[in-house]
Amino acid sequence: MNLNELKPAEGSKFKAFRKGRGHGSGNGKTAGRGHKGQNARSGGGVRPGFEGGQMPLYRRIPKRGFKCINSKEIIAINLVHLNVFDDGAVVDIEALKSKGLVSNPRDGVKILGNGELSKKLTVKVNFYSQSAKEKIEAAGGKAEVI
Repeated sequence: MNLNELKPAEGSKFKAFRKGRGHGSGNGKTAGRGHKGQNARSGGGVRPGFEGGQMPLYRRIPKRGFKCINSKEIIAINLVHLNVFDDGAVVDIEALKSKGLVSNPRDGVKILGNGELSKKLTVKVNFYSQSAKEKIEAAGGKAEVI
């Protein structure tokens, strides 16, 4: 088979229906637009969301909330959850993903000081609380900011 022998599947190609081409075509005269009125005119019709002058839905519903475009979404992890790692391990965002502690790091990961750490770990994340940093170093590990 060559490129010049390719043909579309039978029945997949058909001519576009031409409206307004005489009454013999079955869709002549008003061409499916009815008689007179705004929608029968050329260029007629209303914009999307227009409800005939009634207050449209998008203006009847109250505005809610505020979304700050400069805010960051930081994922917080408590220190106690880091005990799943082996002693002496390097804990970075990829390691947290592989253990299922983080699925999507968004704008960064922060370690919070809730709980106790019983292992010596090198932790490499974006942010730490002061207590978390102290507890990691007290356990003999390192808290590095990336």
